Amino acid sequence: MDSGIDWHWARAALDWQLELGADEAIGEAPVDRFALEAAEQAARARPVEPRPERGATPAPMAEPAGPDPVLVAREMARGAGSLEALRAAMEAFDFCELKRGARNLVFGDGVPGARVMIVGEAPGREEDLQGKPFVGPAGQLLDRMLAAIGLDRASSVYITNVLPWRPPQNREPQPDEIAMMKPFLSRHIALADPDLLVVMGNISCDALLGRRGITKLRGNWAEAEGRPVLPMFHPAYLLRQPAAKRQAWADLLELQARLKALG
Repeated sequence: MDSGIDWHWARAALDWQLELGADEAIGEAPVDRFALEAAEQAARARPVEPRPERGATPAPMAEPAGPDPVLVAREMARGAGSLEALRAAMEAFDFCELKRGARNLVFGDGVPGARVMIVGEAPGREEDLQGKPFVGPAGQLLDRMLAAIGLDRASSVYITNVLPWRPPQNREPQPDEIAMMKPFLSRHIALADPDLLVVMGNISCDALLGRRGITKLRGNWAEAEGRPVLPMFHPAYLLRQPAAKRQAWADLLELQARLKALG
């Protein structure tokens, strides 16, 4: 494309700039030459680390500050020989920030050793105040659901949560919080020793099955911690979405049938 500038004139202008010492193109942004010169001098003054000799063992990388919360939780959980000892270990675990904002540790409720163990997500306001899982409106709905198939927490069900402390403002638990409390949950299941697990909500499915998507997972048996697992909608979700109660009822009938099949 013709720019309209005479070539001979442009070449003469360029030669004139070169004679004046302008031998670099001008950028769109200003360059602080003094700052560049200072940076170059600082780089030259910085001592150069000697290169390791061929075959020499490289220096070990610095270890991260502080212990790994997951490893600490694993050791503490492994050392708990009873539910009482496990509760004490969880109360002594200081790596989860949720503990600092919660009123109470919410450990469990119901009958340890019951055939059915329900795993919820995290305590809400009422659970935090009373120190028991599923005691708010969602818990009242859960009790009615269980009663519909002849179960109750007073005689035939044991209940706990993935997290024992309430997240602030009932926010969703973070992955690191789930990871550091998972060893305690696994030990809790082993000590309670149910025949099967009912996991309610996405967080519970994530912790025990490593998957989310409760609308697809619900009603389909899986396995975790060496036991059959039935994912179900969380009662809190059913309070927000009453139309899903029909699917929840189908899942309850599936749970009842499985218990009868196990004898």
